[in-house]
Amino acid sequence: QVQLVESGGGLVQAGGSLRLTCAASGRMFSSYAIGWFRQAPGKEREFVAAINYNSDTTYYADAVKGRFAISRNNAKNTAYLQMSSLRPEDTAVYYCAADSSARGSKWSELYEYWGQGTQVTVSS
Repeated sequence: QVQLVESGGGLVQAGGSLRLTCAASGRMFSSYAIGWFRQAPGKEREFVAAINYNSDTTYYADAVKGRFAISRNNAKNTAYLQMSSLRPEDTAVYYCAADSSARGSKWSELYEYWGQGTQVTVSS
């Protein structure tokens, strides 16, 4: 089992940057793919980015491609989402999730473990 805790959210002006951290406890973090998802008020949860177990492969939603970067440090049981050129439409609660298939995916139903989320607010 994996427990996930997100941090790093906050209030930022449009054009600014934030780095979200997903800290994992439990065994075998390095065998899980990690995904980031977000949910804005009144909207469904959507995929943001994913990384496979050994960082060979990353995936991004079109809305964030070129602005966000996902990474991980298996030695520290931590994954990151570096967000740049933030826009008001990026405002949402951001969640990290772990997928034991290790490949990574945009499909939220494939992720078994979820964090509690961290709020990101981008002001215009």
